[in-house]
Amino acid sequence: MQIVENTNEGLKRAYTLTIAAGEIAARIDSEVKKIAPQVRMPGFRPGKVPANLVKKMHGEALHADVLNNTVRESVDELMKEKKLRPALQPRVELGEGYEEGKDAEVSVELEVLPEIVAPSVEGLKLERLTVAVSEAQVDEAVQNIASQQKSYKDAAKTKKAGEGDQLIIDFVGKLDGVEFEGGKAEGAPLVIGSGQFIPGFEDQLTGVKTGEEKTITVTFPEDYPAENLKGKEATFDITVQAVKVEAETKVDEDFAKQLGLESLDKLKELLRGQLEQETIGLTRTQMKRQLLDILAAGHDFAVPPSMVEAEFQQIWAQLQQEAAREEDPEAALKEIEDEKDDYKAIAERRVRLGLLLSEIGQANGVEVSQQEMRMLIQQAAQQYPAEQRERFLEYVQNEPMAQAQLRAPLYEDKVVDFLFDKAEVSEREVTREELEAAIEAEETTPAETKAPAKKAPAKKAPAKKAAAKDGEDKPAAKKAPAKKAPAKKPAAAKAEAGEAKAPAKKAPAKKPAAKKPAAKKAPAKKTADAE
Repeated sequence: MQIVENTNEGLKRAYTLTIAAGEIAARIDSEVKKIAPQVRMPGFRPGKVPANLVKKMHGEALHADVLNNTVRESVDELMKEKKLRPALQPRVELGEGYEEGKDAEVSVELEVLPEIVAPSVEGLKLERLTVAVSEAQVDEAVQNIASQQKSYKDAAKTKKAGEGDQLIIDFVGKLDGVEFEGGKAEGAPLVIGSGQFIPGFEDQLTGVKTGEEKTITVTFPEDYPAENLKGKEATFDITVQAVKVEAETKVDEDFAKQLGLESLDKLKELLRGQLEQETIGLTRTQMKRQLLDILAAGHDFAVPPSMVEAEFQQIWAQLQQEAAREEDPEAALKEIEDEKDDYKAIAERRVRLGLLLSEIGQANGVEVSQQEMRMLIQQAAQQYPAEQRERFLEYVQNEPMAQAQLRAPLYEDKVVDFLFDKAEVSEREVTREELEAAIEAEETTPAETKAPAKKAPAKKAPAKKAAAKDGEDKPAAKKAPAKKAPAKKPAAAKAEAGEAKAPAKKAPAKKPAAKKPAAKKAPAKKTADAE
């Protein structure tokens, strides 16, 4: 194989590889010899079919397979010989006009990872803000649970149902006067204002009394799951069995037992533990943000534009999704558009931090074990229907970049924990409000963005808002754009900084597209057709 370097500018590289026709032909002949003993052809004994006939029968498929493997191996050899560390999957193309019997010219274009000197991990100083959980917070948590455990009691028979009241109803749904399947129920509970049933259903029951009979007319939404009901107008004959009002939930031993616990003290103990875990998570968020800010302030090196663009597109897609859910989507979209440059700067910071953490981890022997990797893959596979899990596992096993994406969040956590262990950590006890305020203040440090701290709801993007677990700035993933991992459940757009997706050590040459499992679809809500 001959290698000609065409571009060497900054982090960009481009090469032309020439693979001799003789090498390809020799590989094809070798493959023919391998498969000849298994070929069956009328008139020949098993294993005795001449090689030239085998080649005539399977030559086209053999040539395509051999060429594909030869190109992949040649690109791998290029990476090894030139000591290249691709930022993303190289772009590999076979030259135009190639045909069997000619030399194959292959163009390879890529961006490489920058050379980074791993910084010293000595002398780091961090402050850990701790929060003590008070009895008042535990009591408030108990009351929150009580408020969610709503119970209802019968109202006076003269009571007219209003917002928040519960109805116990029988109903029969009809299309053009004919009862339809799934549109009938007896003793169905319905809280007015809950939005549990289709639009217009609950509104028409406001003001009904116990024992009242009423017929209402509603129109099923155009996106209703049942095909026979989409956009159809239907009537419902309704009998109100009872009107109930919300009853006060008394917090006592019986309340705890209703929740399956032995006592109220046990409930408080469990809630205290949950609150402590929450504050520990916030403390880690605050410490990690400190650490990332220290690293970001001390390092400024060129990063691959393709990685920055991939990270920015991920941020931008989530921002647009969140803006679309705002009361005024157009205004929200305009607001994020005005600060597009800020988000591009955040994407660049994330990529730089991801690369830096990767170098620190590699320089200090931080590893994700095979057992941990197997657990990560199995956990990811559980997000798919049973019939798709095998395909997902096969996909991940054949795609090093997909494995790198799964591995990255855990790897980053291990690097961060390593740095925490090395740091000189002082502690200061604060209130939860002070801890949250400290995190908010760190979200808008000059290194991260020049935008003001207070943001409109549309900007609750992972780029700037703290998440429930680890709200730290999330270093970027090293992704292969040509080979996207199968879609995940809705948590795909994550804000946790625990997902610093450090780059893989080696990006393989582009392979034929693997068959990927389809994205897991959310199941239709199982309710009566009136719901």
